[in-house]
Amino acid sequence: MKTNAVRVLDGMNIPYELREYEVDIEDLSAETAAQKIGLPPEQVFKTLVVRGDRTGIILAVISGNTQLDLKALAPLSLNRKVETVSLKEVQPLTGYIRGGVTALACKKDYPVFVSGVN
Repeated sequence: MKTNAVRVLDGMNIPYELREYEVDIEDLSAETAAQKIGLPPEQVFKTLVVRGDRTGIILAVISGNTQLDLKALAPLSLNRKVETVSLKEVQPLTGYIRGGVTALACKKDYPVFVSGVN
């Protein structure tokens, strides 16, 4: 099944490699995904959905072996405070299920902040 992100990449003729693995709904961590596809966790990225008190929804893309620093993200995103959205909001906001969120081709264009890229 093609996701919206894959359709966007195809439409732009951007080469990519899909990696498939057995998903454990009880463990959707980036570290586990990295292990299952044979990559170090710092090369696998996770997209977290947060809400700023001034700007609304923001996507934060961080390497799989790190935690999102909400206090650092707030001023960078022109907010006083940011917090992760509830899991029940993730799919309606992004069009992607928990564990499968990407900054590419969400239902809406949200600001994206990327950290952990060397």
